[in-house]
Amino acid sequence: MEIRHSPDPDHYPRLTAEELRAGYLVQDLFRPGMANLLYTDLDRAILGGVVPTKQKLSLATSKELASSYFCERREIGVINIGGNGAVVVDGKEFALLKRDCLYIGRGSKQVEFTSANEQEPAWFFLVSYPAHAAHPTRLATVKEATAVDLGSAQDANQRTIRKYIHTGGIPSCQLVMGFTELKPGSVWNSMPPHTHERRTEIYLYFDLAADAAVFHFMGRAGETRHVVMHNGEAVLSPPWSTHFGAGTRNYSFIWAMGGENQEFADMDPIAVKDLK
Repeated sequence: MEIRHSPDPDHYPRLTAEELRAGYLVQDLFRPGMANLLYTDLDRAILGGVVPTKQKLSLATSKELASSYFCERREIGVINIGGNGAVVVDGKEFALLKRDCLYIGRGSKQVEFTSANEQEPAWFFLVSYPAHAAHPTRLATVKEATAVDLGSAQDANQRTIRKYIHTGGIPSCQLVMGFTELKPGSVWNSMPPHTHERRTEIYLYFDLAADAAVFHFMGRAGETRHVVMHNGEAVLSPPWSTHFGAGTRNYSFIWAMGGENQEFADMDPIAVKDLK
């Protein structure tokens, strides 16, 4: 598990492009036959990519967690963005098709990942936060997600937000998770721009063509920077930073948050005219 200490807001303006990427961009998450994890000091979140092929992959604890098993004091959200697969939690199997979500509650001792076809393996993206209570492990299919349509074709941000883990859906301690898919012809996400000092956010961009990219903007409103992102890459967004992006074509992205408040609409909006 990689350990990542993010740059603070005072040093952020002085970062080079490579230093900016090293601080916030997460690449090479999805490697066949491997489970890759990253621990960030931002609200003690862990994110990872798990790609089982011939053999199942188990989620193990590490020294950084000081626990006897991964979920001893943690909860996890998992969304599959690849081929069909399954997650086995304490002996109970949950089948996940593409875009399905599984919440794994605190106290789950054994978590294993499998793919139905090693030639078309599942790509499991997971996000974990510390948990103070145990909530039931629960599966939700893409059809069961709470869907909200936002934006317009005129503003090139027509999109559907699908919420899985939130106050009106799967209950959790602090994790909020779902994904957004942009309509053809739309490229802007998370409009209007905003911050939420009460929680960290993580984006994972997917369904992005090999010759396409997303320009992900971050930083304070008066001094934004961007990171160029490609398919299967994630970006960390500190509570003080805005987070929005524009792609060279439409795409989808997973969003996951953890912190003080689970209300999805708890945002501090930023007018586009105030961005610099």
